[in-house]
Amino acid sequence: MEKKTAAIILAAGRGTRIGGDRPKQYQDIGGYPLIWYSLKAFSDSFVDEIVLVCSEEDREYVSAEIVDKYGFSKVHSVVAGGLERYHSVYNALKALRCVAEGDNREPCDIVFIHDGARPFVTGEVITRAYESVLTDRACVVAVPVKDTVKVSDTGGFAVETIPRDRVWLMQTPQTFDFYEIYDAYSKLMESENDLKQKGVQITDDAMVLELFSDRKVRLVMGDYRNIKVTTPDDIVLAKCLLPEYAG
Repeated sequence: MEKKTAAIILAAGRGTRIGGDRPKQYQDIGGYPLIWYSLKAFSDSFVDEIVLVCSEEDREYVSAEIVDKYGFSKVHSVVAGGLERYHSVYNALKALRCVAEGDNREPCDIVFIHDGARPFVTGEVITRAYESVLTDRACVVAVPVKDTVKVSDTGGFAVETIPRDRVWLMQTPQTFDFYEIYDAYSKLMESENDLKQKGVQITDDAMVLELFSDRKVRLVMGDYRNIKVTTPDDIVLAKCLLPEYAG
């Protein structure tokens, strides 16, 4: 049976580290807003539906100046984000489920969760994630580290060298069975205050599934060019990579 797929693209951050008078996801790179590239990648893929998450104050701008302007017809919802990244993801998951229930249909079988600040995700990476999730039900694209990794003590002295062949750098999309990740996020929201008291910081979607289920998350080879644009240096690197991706 063919699986129905949806992608959540997160663009609710303010991107203060990158400078400028507007959030990084809307800054111009190569003639398009940064968020355009990831939207185009998923729009050109086999994914059936896209939920775009932005800040509440940007929803009108995003709908008119990005979704409508560039004809991203797969974007079925523009959802307001939350205080933390995991709030934004949960809002999008709820939107997928609520809209589907209103239309008397299932939300989707598989959901991709992608950071809009990673403009250079490719169709090949999306396909690899899809093929893995069909058998593993949960996967994360990632790349092996190239450098030696050491652990420091609180004084800044190296105390341990981690075997490099076991260390991966996480990327997105992170891809899941919809109902498993929805259930895990629902449990996260119920336990949010307890986790904060324990000092637990939620850093990615796979961590949510690991905390609230027994599901193992498969690591799938990503792409070293699938960078996250966070600092001004990343903008410089993105412009160097741009000729390969400009549509």
